[in-house]
Amino acid sequence: MFVYEALPHFFAQDDLLADPALIGAVPARFGLLDSSPVRWFTLTTKLRELNARAGAGAAYKLIFFGRHGQGYHNMAEDKYGTEAWNDHWGMLYGDGELTWGRASYHLITLPSGSLRQLTVITADPGLSGVGKAQAADANETWKVERAAGIPLPERLYCSPMTRAMQTNVITFDGVSDTCVVVLENCREEYGWHTCNKRNARTCIRTAFPKFEIEDGFTEEDELWEAESQETKTRAAARARTVLDRIFRDDKDVLFVSITTHGGIIHGFLHAMGRPIYQLPTGGVLPVVVKATNSV
Repeated sequence: MFVYEALPHFFAQDDLLADPALIGAVPARFGLLDSSPVRWFTLTTKLRELNARAGAGAAYKLIFFGRHGQGYHNMAEDKYGTEAWNDHWGMLYGDGELTWGRASYHLITLPSGSLRQLTVITADPGLSGVGKAQAADANETWKVERAAGIPLPERLYCSPMTRAMQTNVITFDGVSDTCVVVLENCREEYGWHTCNKRNARTCIRTAFPKFEIEDGFTEEDELWEAESQETKTRAAARARTVLDRIFRDDKDVLFVSITTHGGIIHGFLHAMGRPIYQLPTGGVLPVVVKATNSV
């Protein structure tokens, strides 16, 4: 069993008093405090030194947590306010002006031989125009820092929600061609809100054919329920399983990207014993993570 810890003093976001609104979604250098021309070489060297001294019982990695850009559900929450969103609008699929659910149409053959159109409502909203622009901002920062020597993530993980996958595609366009792996446990806290019900595996495979979907990923969403909401404790436990996978299976990897959601990012931070950080939509939160094997 691993015990996780977020190491401070590398990024502006590490300061427990840091104001996400002042720092911004994607700050220069992703918030790295070192602004020297050799900043990423210095950081990489430091991580390698930490791992070399750690022995068999500990490991260090830099994880870039990317929050998806603004989705249509975020627009609706901004429109009505968080309280009204949580109490009413979040359980719906749209308001007649904004749509944060999609209608899927299928023709079925009735016993009489006639055809009837069957409407199946699915949630999982995509990015708004603002959300796509936010992901493009992250893409630009990756390109700028790539020129400054930032190592590319050796593993790209992503939530199965459309808004996260779209964000991942835009963020790494022209930056990395590393295969993206879709993990169920990278999804947002689920329940109540229709925007957090994912599409079927077949739909995901069709829409994002270059993405790899993890083994055991069910065809239909078997987690989301309209009548109950996942607890923060459960979300943190899910996040821990992702960290376990990374530190168990990606042993030689130093840099990892996870494109996901605000709520489950809090789950990751909770698993590290770190206070929550209100990352704006489209934001990137780098964290140097230490894992210690307690067994």
